[in-house]
This record gives sequence, C-alpha cells and structure tokens, in this order.
Amino acid sequence: MNISFNELRNIKHSLPTGSVARIAEELKIEEQTVRNYFGAWKYKDGQIAGKHVQPGPNGGIVSIEDTTILELAQKIISSAQDS
Repeated sequence: MNISFNELRNIKHSLPTGSVARIAEELKIEEQTVRNYFGAWKYKDGQIAGKHVQPGPNGGIVSIEDTTILELAQKIISSAQDS
C-alpha cells in the first residue's frame, strides 16, 4: 500500500491518547515499533516497521508492506468518532 508521509502522520496525530500503547499491546509489539511505523526513527528501542519512504510531495510516498498497524489505528479513530 502507498500513502503519503503527511497522511500517515495525520492518522497518528488523530489517534486518541493511549492508542500507541493499545496498538502495541494488542499486536504484542513494542510501543516504539508503532511509533516507528508512523514516522519515528528510534530503532534502538523498537523494530523497523516494514515500510519504505520515497521522496515526493506531502513528505514523500510511504510504501507499507504490512497494513495491520494502520488498519488498527483507523479502527480506533473510527470508534472514537462514533462515540
């Protein structure tokens, strides 16, 4: 899947407080891995997020191999908007 870096960051910033921890817990991964997925670069405390960023408009194009974190984030945002 391809998404702009800015769009990916907007999704992260739309998450309710505590969502990074919730995603990490549900997927049994480090919180920093979730942060790395959304654009952080702190690999010492988390894993590489399975993505590749290419230069381009809106911060570049991010090619995501595994959309599990993204899909869970979108589900959390949707649930928060519905309540």
